[in-house]
Amino acid sequence: MAEAAHGNGSRSSKRSRRSRRNNPDGTMTLIEHIYEFRRRLGWAVVFVVVGAIFGFIWFEQRLGPVPSLGDIMTHPYCAIPASQRFAGDQSGCRLLQTVPFEAFMIRLKVGVAAGAVLLSPAWLYQIWAFIAPGLYAKERRYAMIFVSFASVLFAAGAVLAYLLVPHALALLAGFGQDQFVTALTADKYISFILSLLVIFGVSFELPLLVVMLNRVGVLKYQQLKKWRRGIVFALFVFAAFATPGSDPFSMLGLAAALTLLFEISIQIARFHDRKLDRVRHDEGWDQLADDEAAPFNYTPSTVDEEEPAAKRPSGNSVDDIT
Repeated sequence: MAEAAHGNGSRSSKRSRRSRRNNPDGTMTLIEHIYEFRRRLGWAVVFVVVGAIFGFIWFEQRLGPVPSLGDIMTHPYCAIPASQRFAGDQSGCRLLQTVPFEAFMIRLKVGVAAGAVLLSPAWLYQIWAFIAPGLYAKERRYAMIFVSFASVLFAAGAVLAYLLVPHALALLAGFGQDQFVTALTADKYISFILSLLVIFGVSFELPLLVVMLNRVGVLKYQQLKKWRRGIVFALFVFAAFATPGSDPFSMLGLAAALTLLFEISIQIARFHDRKLDRVRHDEGWDQLADDEAAPFNYTPSTVDEEEPAAKRPSGNSVDDIT
């Protein structure tokens, strides 16, 4: 009974350490950090596995009005005219399986990818819950904004790639249609689709990166304006090498989208720098000489003035990591 009570007390103490109400500054020892990381990682893996099972089942099952995952993945291939596909209408718009067990592995790979995306809020929250206690409130707010915009931009890039794939495949299959027929293997086709979705999604994070570097003062609007032509040229070169199909639809679609997003990020940097210039002018900082000290309050404050007693961590924190 004593051991059981001790175990329950230990678990209750661990929960109290993880609770922001009982432990507002998130202090933990090294061992507690390791246990917390193991717990969060375990839950993240559980959510990924659950999503993979759901995606594996969804691959062949419709979800009401939503088509099956297999139909969604093969739709770009089915958009090719039947006369250009292998066996025409007789194949029923099916891909080729060249080795045994290939269909199962493809279904598993697509199911894991789809499940990880659908349940990304759940396993990303576990990562966030491990990192957030070590951040200030302002840093947590900026991190949430960053993650939100990053998710939206990645999804927008993936959707654009999916819309461009049918046109790209139709163009590629149209060359030499009197001498060739398009017979795509399942493994190469699925790899092509997934890689294109990931490339477009990651590429769409460019404006967010530019805005972040501008916010922290690394990139100024004047620098971006000066480098605009060179960066746009670099975006077109990147699109030419990044798209796996090397077709003009994918390359021009990615390059045009990145150019538009980059221009939006430049304008955001412009308004941000203009706001900072107004603040500097109102405070008189731009009138200071190079050897003149900034008009800050350099009077040392007492310990009580630096941090209220209610906000200071209580107890001995010698062993704490954070």
